[in-house]
Amino acid sequence: MSETLIPTDASSGNPAAEVSIRERLRSVLPALSPAERRVGDAVLRDPLAVIHLSVSELAAIAETSPATVVRLCVSLGLRGYHELKITLATESSSSERQALGEIAPGDDTAQIMAKVMEGTARAVTFAAENIDSAVLDTIVGHVLGARRVLFGAVGTSAPLALDAAYRLNQLGIDASFAPDVHTQRVTARMLRPGDVLFAISHSGSTFETLATARSAQASGATTIALTSFSRSPLTEVVDLSLVAGSEETAYRVEAMVSRVVHLTVLDALFVALTLRSPTSRAHLALTEDVLVEHRL
Repeated sequence: MSETLIPTDASSGNPAAEVSIRERLRSVLPALSPAERRVGDAVLRDPLAVIHLSVSELAAIAETSPATVVRLCVSLGLRGYHELKITLATESSSSERQALGEIAPGDDTAQIMAKVMEGTARAVTFAAENIDSAVLDTIVGHVLGARRVLFGAVGTSAPLALDAAYRLNQLGIDASFAPDVHTQRVTARMLRPGDVLFAISHSGSTFETLATARSAQASGATTIALTSFSRSPLTEVVDLSLVAGSEETAYRVEAMVSRVVHLTVLDALFVALTLRSPTSRAHLALTEDVLVEHRL
């Protein structure tokens, strides 16, 4: 098997820090396999668009598999697809960022605040207009009928899962979230048919969350995902997907706005469960009775 060579900086012998990822890709393109070359061509054709794509979406455009996309990234000396997106975003020019309405290096604090707020508002509005309400209604039914609900998430999605589990418990629903990923996976395997695994992942391609979802699937539980991309390894595994995306920007790949959007969707789910559950008012009253002791 031929070995893909990564251009190096002649003075240091290290992978060329001064060579852009696009130039590196152009230089190795002829030595790549046909499938990897299609991925490379797609990246070079519209590198800024790649910032907004999941690994599955880029693979579909290149008519190949997510594994091939990851292999290309490794061939470029990167640790994976996420690093490719970050690198493309970082290396994008000021004119390219401005064309996308992106925050510019010269923006003052007021401009940054306005752009961040406007971007967040657009993302929440877009989610409200495009989320599948029929899927949300089906999920409400599964959660209300479940013996137990387990949340699966890591990284920046973990606080959302912890909050969601707590709020479902306020309604009398047996819900839990374990921060440790090994515990998540083992607990998911102990679920039963009729139980629910609710995975939260912005990218839908996090190894640990995928493993937890697959464990729950093997147990016969209903698997649900809240994610930002309609096509991802996670959406291909679970039974039901709530897709609520947000644009990733050059300065904020996996920006906090994705968490704001997901938190809003979880809030809508909580309200829907409250209205549908005949015992929710009684359980919420018990919650308030406890919390009043902790307030002045």
